[in-house]
Amino acid sequence: MWRPRMLGELLFDIYSIISSVMFAYGANFYYLIYRSTRNATKPLPRSHLDLPRVTIQLPIYNERYVAKRLIESACQIDYPHSKLEVQVLDDSTDDTVGICRETVQFSSVQQYHEKGINLVYIHRDKRTGFKAGALKEGLKTAKGDFVAIFDADFIPPPDFLLTTLPYFSSKEVGMVQTRWSHLNEDYSTLTKAQALSLDAHFLIEQKAKSYSELFMNFNGTAGVWRKNCIRRGRMGRHTGRGP
Repeated sequence: MWRPRMLGELLFDIYSIISSVMFAYGANFYYLIYRSTRNATKPLPRSHLDLPRVTIQLPIYNERYVAKRLIESACQIDYPHSKLEVQVLDDSTDDTVGICRETVQFSSVQQYHEKGINLVYIHRDKRTGFKAGALKEGLKTAKGDFVAIFDADFIPPPDFLLTTLPYFSSKEVGMVQTRWSHLNEDYSTLTKAQALSLDAHFLIEQKAKSYSELFMNFNGTAGVWRKNCIRRGRMGRHTGRGP
């Protein structure tokens, strides 16, 4: 049978543990803020000389409303067409399949085929491994030395590759993660809160880890990998950058 004193001691212990965790989390966050303001890297100069081959992977699954927009924006990236490959990795089970095929084969994207962009459509009947499985399937035939990845709801800016690739001039860099921006931040209170959370992650956490040369994670999209790092399953120092 619980006595009031025992119950009070238990509640005090729980309170003390929670308070300690919150204090540690807050102290760590303030430390990250401090680190994120130190040793900022400057944008590296862009150059069309000696640019590597790049494969852009677009994993898509039942994204009928944004699939066409994604494919067309990827094909409009400013990069030598002879060194650019765009893989549409479509695991869809709805009418997104038709939209992707029509966009790749018959729409205005056809003009990019004529200009030399290697636009590849890969559809899997079985979604083994989900998104990771689709990326792995595309990697089997990827011609690029570097791999850029964009989810279906992203719109890569035209200068994305020319801005990120210079950071790979260091052989120690295996991945560059860029910031995310928002198309509908002011749509509702929920979208504002989500945008605030993501901005804090990229502008404080990721930024501080990059400047401190600590391990930082890849966020799954809007980033570039050195292909050898993916195949070997290991990489050197990470760097992150926000556009």
